[in-house]
Amino acid sequence: MKLTVNGKGLHGSIPAIASKSMAHRLLICAALSGDPSQIRCETLSDDIKATASCLRALGCDLAYAGGTFYASPAARPERATVDCGESGSTLRFLLPVVAALGISCRLDLHGRLPSRPLSPLYGEMVNHGAKMSPEGSNPLLLSGKMRGGTYTIRADVSSQFISGLLFALPLCEEDSRIVLTGKRESASYIEMTLCALRAYGIKVTATPDGYAVPGKQKYRSPGTLTVEGDWSNGAFWLAAASLGAPLTVTGLDPDSLQGDRKVADALREITKEGDRAMIDAQDIPDLVPILSVVAAAQKKTTVIYNAARLRLKESDRIETTAALLKAIGASVTQTEDGLRIKGDAASLHSGKVDSANDHRIAMAAAIASVVCGSVEIDGAEAVNKSYPAFFEDFRKLGGIVAHSD
Repeated sequence: MKLTVNGKGLHGSIPAIASKSMAHRLLICAALSGDPSQIRCETLSDDIKATASCLRALGCDLAYAGGTFYASPAARPERATVDCGESGSTLRFLLPVVAALGISCRLDLHGRLPSRPLSPLYGEMVNHGAKMSPEGSNPLLLSGKMRGGTYTIRADVSSQFISGLLFALPLCEEDSRIVLTGKRESASYIEMTLCALRAYGIKVTATPDGYAVPGKQKYRSPGTLTVEGDWSNGAFWLAAASLGAPLTVTGLDPDSLQGDRKVADALREITKEGDRAMIDAQDIPDLVPILSVVAAAQKKTTVIYNAARLRLKESDRIETTAALLKAIGASVTQTEDGLRIKGDAASLHSGKVDSANDHRIAMAAAIASVVCGSVEIDGAEAVNKSYPAFFEDFRKLGGIVAHSD
């Protein structure tokens, strides 16, 4: 789907949508609990729907009505087929959970998901009793029962591997240790996982090199929970405000564990007076596309670094963010682990952007139209992955959205 958008008229107030990251986590805990849960989640996305669908296939009675998930325990199947869609969180969180439950499973993957890395999680699971088809297989076939024990995981590939083990290892008979090596990336996402686990009565102890996880634990529902507002997607409207649109975003907790709450600090750094800004993206990789758009409109050079993992996302986000900026007239250079952007709002102009089927590229392109005028976005439907109502909200806030097919 091609849309032509213009955000020069954006104004007003917009509530933050529900956090996709926390919704995944609470739904998984609810599905593993022996007690019913109610999880208030007023907005859905393709990724949340994928996790919910998989949990139903794995033996959870999970319904959605009136903005609330209702989860109740049901009989676990011996075999299951689950569709992970294009959701890396769904796959990486549930793979060790399924193995710990001992369910033989076919996992169907879509988009770039089959090519996104599973190692070192893959190797550690195999070493502890899981049997899987070769990495990169689609569908991915899983059998056997994963044991507890010591799991050594590189911490600089994906925090999702660690979160998946934190969900799964309490279900094992044996006590376990997660030993982390290398520089820890996206630590805030692991804290979100630990927060969800605590809500469901699971005990995990931090150690100098990782985590200790007792086995034979039971997930116990606290009853009713609410998914907090999402800083990752709220960041697009906050960025629009920093570009001059009179916008207010409500429903964001400044004390949230979400790492992307740091968007406010990053925007201040990029827009403050000076001729240079340095942005460390180690803990905020998902913000790079939209921060880059803001940087392109500033009369300064912005260097974004520690973002090498972006090459393994829904698209190669270093490359596709650079392509987006070039399409609207910005001066940008790719580095090994990020971008160097020589900003100047006067050089920006209307352009055509390929989303590369990446939701964050599509939304960043739309916000760029606040300063550069009309932008044609090819593959605009990519927003369904995390924020299906994005263009509807864009229009409600005074933006222009027109089909250009």
